Amino acid sequence: MTKTLFINARLIDPVALTDQSGALLVEDGRIVENFDDSPKIPDANVIDCGGHCLAPGIIDIGVKVSEPGERHKESFRSAGQAAAAGGVTTIVTRPDTLPAIDTPETLEFVERRAQEDAPVHVLPMAALTKGRLGREMTEIGFLQDAGAVAFTDCDRVVANTKVFSRALTYARSLDALVIGHIQEPILSEGAAVTSGKFASLRGLPGVSPMAERMGLDRDISLLEMTGARYHVDQVTTARALPALERAKRNGLKITAGVGVHHLTLNELDVADYRTFFKLKPPLRSEDDRLAVVQAVADGLIDVISSMHTPQDEESKRLPYEEAASGAVGLETLLPAALRLYHAEMIDLPRLFRALTRNPAHLLGLDAGRLRAGAPADLVLFDPDAPFQLDRSKLLSKSKNTPFDGARMQGKVLGTWVNGTRVWENGQ
Repeated sequence: MTKTLFINARLIDPVALTDQSGALLVEDGRIVENFDDSPKIPDANVIDCGGHCLAPGIIDIGVKVSEPGERHKESFRSAGQAAAAGGVTTIVTRPDTLPAIDTPETLEFVERRAQEDAPVHVLPMAALTKGRLGREMTEIGFLQDAGAVAFTDCDRVVANTKVFSRALTYARSLDALVIGHIQEPILSEGAAVTSGKFASLRGLPGVSPMAERMGLDRDISLLEMTGARYHVDQVTTARALPALERAKRNGLKITAGVGVHHLTLNELDVADYRTFFKLKPPLRSEDDRLAVVQAVADGLIDVISSMHTPQDEESKRLPYEEAASGAVGLETLLPAALRLYHAEMIDLPRLFRALTRNPAHLLGLDAGRLRAGAPADLVLFDPDAPFQLDRSKLLSKSKNTPFDGARMQGKVLGTWVNGTRVWENGQ
């Protein structure tokens, strides 16, 4: 039996919403007890945290690993290493691969590769419709039995409401979680930025923020009809927040997330057509960003994720309209999110509620907490350590980060998965 005692730690508890000094005892991959002081435990391996923060490991929903089909962009090995370096102990992977993960056989391949190559937990999602084409739903029951934790067509909206409502009804019968993208597809088609003065000055095709509100209103109506469990992958505009609040108040089984880039960047960061800032949905106005940050602080938006989307250089070094959307984020999720803490917009326990406890609750995981019996998935970090990001040093195969050259605060000092250290301050 192996015992590890973390002493001199600043314990961040996203369940009790506390931030206090103490110690944590781990035994055989599980948390045994936490203490207000530093006790002496016989035969325990002692780790002095030096007054730095010890929190549950991050659970990142919506990570793209490009296996099968585009392994040159990201593999389970590189994504797992990047996750460990970023304090992410569980990655929930998207099915937008080549081919899409829409059969039990493809799902089993993904699970096998993940188990062989990744040092962190990997939970796969499966496609909601075959080929992510929105025409025919997948075998949700078989895929759930094979290990799928949720069902999504990722950034493709199921435009056919009859197909979508049938999928939601079937998912409800199995208590399966459906994750959706809430952009009205016709308005959003071909858009590169959010519409407005900036888009006009740059001569780029834009989409109104109302497209997000329209997509959410449609999906809420279908939830009222079907009673399914539904998670919105990204809410990025102020216009969508009142509808989300009403849906929750009316008792619908709806939760919402947001990508960290939409919490920390705005439409002006596109500047001189910088394609590393091209995301889906596009970056929003500063007013939208502030409204969404407040929604996270208030608990209206439940989950913060990286929306890790690796793209190779050839996909990004194109004219802005033609460049692929997306940014890597496994290693930058924590320091980017800490920008909100340093700006005094949200405290650390509430930040980690959205990074750990809420994702765990959504997926039915016994994680995201510092309580006895919970798995010892932990991250030790210094929230104040400054650094300048060099994208060439990222462990992801693709280096398409909008934070290249940015001054950031917050370094991961150690990451543990089931009590085993998988990352140690640069190694």
